[in-house]
Amino acid sequence: MAEERSLHSVPPSALAILIVGLCAQGLWHQLRPPPEARAAALPSPPSAGSLALWALGDPEALARLLMLWLQAHDNQPGISLPFKDLDYDKVVGWLGRILDLDPRAQYPLLAAARLYGEVPDEAKQRVVLEFVYRRFLEDPDRRWPWLAHGVFVARHRLHDQRMALRFAEALARYATGPEVPHWVQQMRIFVLADVGDVEAARLLIRALLDSGRITDPHEIRFLSERLKSMQTPSPDPPPARP
Repeated sequence: MAEERSLHSVPPSALAILIVGLCAQGLWHQLRPPPEARAAALPSPPSAGSLALWALGDPEALARLLMLWLQAHDNQPGISLPFKDLDYDKVVGWLGRILDLDPRAQYPLLAAARLYGEVPDEAKQRVVLEFVYRRFLEDPDRRWPWLAHGVFVARHRLHDQRMALRFAEALARYATGPEVPHWVQQMRIFVLADVGDVEAARLLIRALLDSGRITDPHEIRFLSERLKSMQTPSPDPPPARP
């Protein structure tokens, strides 16, 4: 075995170089800026044909995987990206592709209405609501809950009564299946009252009551009281003092 050399046998110049190197390395780490996490941009969705190839005969499974990936995009290594910072044209593009893969899935529209549509950004809320409206028209009797939520958002958050009325009228016209609750048909009554078309709202309530489709006594009483309140004339102004 080779004999170990003592520290005293090392030339002073070598020790000096080692000490300077260690000091320089420590100083470099101190002056180096901290690592910065950068958010990766959401890519554009691929074509429907490409996704059909990726699905390998199981589009529903691919739709679920893509939905999980899209929802996880806001949580990237070292950074949490707020929904409002996402490119919403790409977001609804991905949601649309996922819905194309699994048209019976409800989660893409739920995510659109209740997750991405809750951001405090009016322009992005409108992008999401218009997406929900377009996709509702493809399957109204199953997708009505998300457009009904869109009526609420347009009416109470965006204060856009014309948009709310457009959505409510679409619900009344197309969501007519036996599983659709009556209150969905009644939404346009209250939006019409909001926009000042009280006469149209009264006519709709009378038509609903006369149709016989509403059998629940609580609904009948509620609509009857609403109709009565709409028909109550406003009190005359007090006479002017002489």
